[in-house]
Amino acid sequence: MNKNDEFIVEIEDMSVEGAGIGHFEGMTYFIKDAVVGDKIKAAVTKMKKGYGFARLVEVIEPSQYRVKARCPVAKQCGGCQVQSLSYEKQLELKHRKVRENLIRIGGFDVDFVDEVMNPVVGMDEPFRYRNKAQYPIGLDRDGNIIAGFYGARSHNVVPIDDCLIGIQENKDILQIVISHMKKYNIMPYEEATGKGLVRHVLIRKGFKTGEIMVCIIINGNNMPGINELTKALSSIEGMTSVSLNINKERTNRILGEKVKTIWGQPYITDYIGDVAFQISPLSFYQVNPVQTEKLYGLALEYANLTGNEVVWDLYCGIGTISLFLAQKAKQVYGVEIVPDAIEDAKRNASINNIENATFMVGKAEEVLPAAYDGHSNGGFASQSDSKSGGVEFIRNIHQLNERVTIDATSKTPDVIVVDPPRKGCDEKCLETMIQMQPNRIVYVSCDSATLCRDLKYLCANGYELKTVTPVDQFCHSMHVESVCLIERVTE
Repeated sequence: MNKNDEFIVEIEDMSVEGAGIGHFEGMTYFIKDAVVGDKIKAAVTKMKKGYGFARLVEVIEPSQYRVKARCPVAKQCGGCQVQSLSYEKQLELKHRKVRENLIRIGGFDVDFVDEVMNPVVGMDEPFRYRNKAQYPIGLDRDGNIIAGFYGARSHNVVPIDDCLIGIQENKDILQIVISHMKKYNIMPYEEATGKGLVRHVLIRKGFKTGEIMVCIIINGNNMPGINELTKALSSIEGMTSVSLNINKERTNRILGEKVKTIWGQPYITDYIGDVAFQISPLSFYQVNPVQTEKLYGLALEYANLTGNEVVWDLYCGIGTISLFLAQKAKQVYGVEIVPDAIEDAKRNASINNIENATFMVGKAEEVLPAAYDGHSNGGFASQSDSKSGGVEFIRNIHQLNERVTIDATSKTPDVIVVDPPRKGCDEKCLETMIQMQPNRIVYVSCDSATLCRDLKYLCANGYELKTVTPVDQFCHSMHVESVCLIERVTE
């Protein structure tokens, strides 16, 4: 087969990136915009050894699961991978993805997997769920200023008037910003040349408070007519914070390190359950608050806290899970490598009057062993605390010099919660978790492949998988979160 050769194929499955998978003349093809169950005409775009890529030319017989995408630019935009697939089928495929990884990567028996797996926790309404959007600003072919999202596998801006998985206020905010740019002849940033001022518009909303934040990312120190712009933005109901983020680097990283509050507060507030969180432009915060509350509710259920437990929360971010659990635990220790996130976690603990949560900066795979064995590790100098029998850490990481005392009894926690990045847990971290012998491990994962790899390790070293529940955090994509309960096997 050569480029642009056409062929007819039936779509048998979906890839992790949302492409349809079909087989023709012994080759596997990945075909964007095709959905499982379709019979289509496709054209080759690229060939590799053993597989190829193709584009959808014509749907000959549509799948029973094919639906009309609500968004008119769903095919061009890189955001929603499978909006043309019924939501029920999306959930089924996500369940199967986690199940197959448990069997293939985790090495678990099929009957056992079917026993411990729960259905995917989906949404009643899988639209308008995102509380955050980062819109790149660019020019169309006629030189008009546009806002939208990047097309799949590109940095070409696809103009989007109203993203249907985002909040409705996005549309009005973007219109105000673009109108202001036209009035003051402000040009969008160009990656190729490094010229132009406005790079992105970041919008966040607290779903429970109704508070809205707008942060304009600029390639400069200020923006012409900024007071007039903030006056216009402040007329939108719920507007709480308007700021500029300075990013003058020749990079495709969206946010710079410096934020200037122009109007209102430097943050908005939102809630997960009864816990309030202050969210700044640089804060990490889950983008689907409805599903996040379900996800953390499951984590709390699996932790099975009675008020007497010591919990370690690894990869804790701004303390969302830590503070959620602290309401039911005796003591929570949170560990996160990003110093700004730890400062956010401490502030969030303070505003909620939560005093039984302690946060530390560092890599989980370094902090946890240091806490367990009391030896210097990973930039930590440690010494025995004769009064408590515990370990006192003098933290030198990122010039932070704060003393954190960990009671000796906390070195053998009742529960460890992990919510690692896509790469999963470091092996040293897993080893130390096993050495610490918590009764329960609650594993929250954004990648079922690395989750199942880590489950295999834990279950080969004295632990047993009790339950797995996938949660649909990102509707209309193939991404799926999971939360698992792992318990120590006792004699």
